[in-house]
Amino acid sequence: MSRTRAAVLGSPIEHSLSPVLHRAAYQELGLADWSYDRFEVDEAALPGFIAALGPEWAGLSLTMPLKRAVIPLLDAVSDTAASVEAVNTVVFTEDGRRLGDNTDIPGIVAALHERGIEKVPSAAILGAGATASSALAALSRICTGEVTAYVRSRARADEMRQWGERLGVPVRTADWSEAAAALAAPLVVATTPAGATDELAAAVPDAPGTLFDVLYDPWPTALAASWSQRGGTVIGGLDLLVHQAVLQVEQMTGSDRGPLAAIRAAAERALAAR
Repeated sequence: MSRTRAAVLGSPIEHSLSPVLHRAAYQELGLADWSYDRFEVDEAALPGFIAALGPEWAGLSLTMPLKRAVIPLLDAVSDTAASVEAVNTVVFTEDGRRLGDNTDIPGIVAALHERGIEKVPSAAILGAGATASSALAALSRICTGEVTAYVRSRARADEMRQWGERLGVPVRTADWSEAAAALAAPLVVATTPAGATDELAAAVPDAPGTLFDVLYDPWPTALAASWSQRGGTVIGGLDLLVHQAVLQVEQMTGSDRGPLAAIRAAAERALAAR
């Protein structure tokens, strides 16, 4: 049986754009018999869901809260995923193995490269949640100096320093009350929830560097809008969403190159319709 089914799992899942992106890719690649769905699955239901999948399944995309919960259910995990203990992609092989990977990290790098950002001498991260660890892993590939993480608690600061040690990145932490200082960095990665950085919009300096704000809905954020108005480069969460989806499509379908333009156009149409 050919492997032609895929889906995104998570909870909540109803707002996921993944079906739109992957279906657009299948259409562009001429994979008329492929399907991509979404399923509401929490941590308790995940083992049973995966165990029940048949040989027609090619892969899964995973969102919260499943990125860590899936790891014990897999036969192998890539070094990239292991580095942050988070899997967002599962590929089922023909011999029945379950392989886990993380396309968020190379997706961040690809989005930066698309804007011509290959290396930076230093960077700042706003926030210290799960996305921040992926951002730090991505920065380990392009940042040649120190990364400063602006956090709200001592526990979060400790976590970010531990991630830095694990990933081989020199990390300095600072309290969130000093977050306006982050905006002077050549690259700022905002990993916080909607509204959390609005207070910083008025503090954006003239001619800022690059802002990578991982949010995409609502867009633009107040910080991103202010950054653009002052002449800085802005990369949004949609860029990350698109690039990580391209990598997932390549892994699940075996395509040499995921259709970036088709996936981006589908994402933009879907967001415009909301």
